[in-house]
Amino acid sequence: MSRLGRAATGLAAVTVLSLTASGCVTVHGELEVVPSATNAEAEQALQDFTDAYNAADKAYDPALDAGRVTGALGAINQAGLKARSITTPGGNPRHRPLELSDTTYHIPKKAGWPRFFVADADSNRDTDSGDQDSRWLIVFVKNSNKQLWEAAYLAILSPGEVPKFRTDQEGWAEPVAPDSDVTAVAPRDLSEEYASYLRTGRPRHFADGAHTSGWRQVREQNGRRAGLSTQYVDQALDTGDFAPLGLATQDGGALVFFALRYFDRQTAAQGYRPKVSQDVKALLTGEVKSTLTKEWVSSQAVTVAPKGAAGPPVRIISRLQGVTAARGS
Repeated sequence: MSRLGRAATGLAAVTVLSLTASGCVTVHGELEVVPSATNAEAEQALQDFTDAYNAADKAYDPALDAGRVTGALGAINQAGLKARSITTPGGNPRHRPLELSDTTYHIPKKAGWPRFFVADADSNRDTDSGDQDSRWLIVFVKNSNKQLWEAAYLAILSPGEVPKFRTDQEGWAEPVAPDSDVTAVAPRDLSEEYASYLRTGRPRHFADGAHTSGWRQVREQNGRRAGLSTQYVDQALDTGDFAPLGLATQDGGALVFFALRYFDRQTAAQGYRPKVSQDVKALLTGEVKSTLTKEWVSSQAVTVAPKGAAGPPVRIISRLQGVTAARGS
């Protein structure tokens, strides 16, 4: 199962803002468009997240960073820590503090809630050259001035995969509305359409790749394994802190982060039982006799082309996933 601490080596293989800076200021009955955060506040939010993550990873205690993660990243992180707290109750013997540096903050100017921004940082989990070089893009979100900034999405990309974001004259990023009609696909539709694509192969606007056509092929192969069949159920996950968040890019499109929930149900032939890893066993309810059902949360980062552009409208450039629950029967 995936965990944030293993992200750079195969995770997918898988503050309070001042009123003037980010509050919903009412002017003549309308919400004023203001930056979601100052650069100093964004920097503090990233530091607070890093400190909490390191404490939780060292102790394998999900309570230590529960207030700093949410949404898809939070679901994956908290389930992983919960499992590790059971399988390795003494804490993480291989803990290595996460360090993030060389950070750029992409802070959109917008009205209303949620407020969000993207931190683009170099981590100490990679090699700073060649094919192993990567950037961590962490999406921070909050829904009121009374809330802390929480990390909702993480994408790990090569430097060349990080798009150039559109900014105004003051350098603030431009958010993409959930119902945008400028992009080829509205961000609010991505989760439902990705779930449909994984089930049926339609709509076909997802570019071929490991997380689309390749993932469907793997599923088909899993469904035909001798002695063990696997069925998949995909569900949209797009409300609350799992809602999609996106920034406009210079090419007229967008970089969008969205979530998906899916289940895989393994059914063994008579006389056999599905194998259960220790991490999954730690999250298990019921007894595995002939079936094992795992619930996953998957976090995607995609580039969405502008409406009318040639080529596939949506390209998945990052996918992180983790088991969040399991049931035996």
